[in-house]
Amino acid sequence: MNNKLDPQLLLFAKSMRHTATDAEHLMWQVLRAKRFMNLKFRRQHVIKPYIVDFYCHEIGLVIELDGGQHGTDDGREYDAERTKFLEALDLIVVRYWNYDVLGRTDVVLEDLWNVCCELKSKSTSP
Repeated sequence: MNNKLDPQLLLFAKSMRHTATDAEHLMWQVLRAKRFMNLKFRRQHVIKPYIVDFYCHEIGLVIELDGGQHGTDDGREYDAERTKFLEALDLIVVRYWNYDVLGRTDVVLEDLWNVCCELKSKSTSP
């Protein structure tokens, strides 16, 4: 699907891994190394032409963490386009606000757990 990735996009994704927000850093501590439901997540993963915050290939899940810029009209419009594009690839997109990840971590993780359970059961059913 992502053959011939743009080297600039890969460099940008790599640089984003080093400049993670506090919320991204916290979420990565939970998701990395199959710590969450034994699922393998990648961070700042390129799905051309986008870079998604977190991606799990096994269940087709994209997790986006949103800061204040996503609350603007332009931000909402861009996110809607991006979500539509990713959903057209049969991916499920979930979004959480940075302040919820940091301030209501348990609520976010419970929601994410439920989403992952549902997707895992779909991926194993005939």
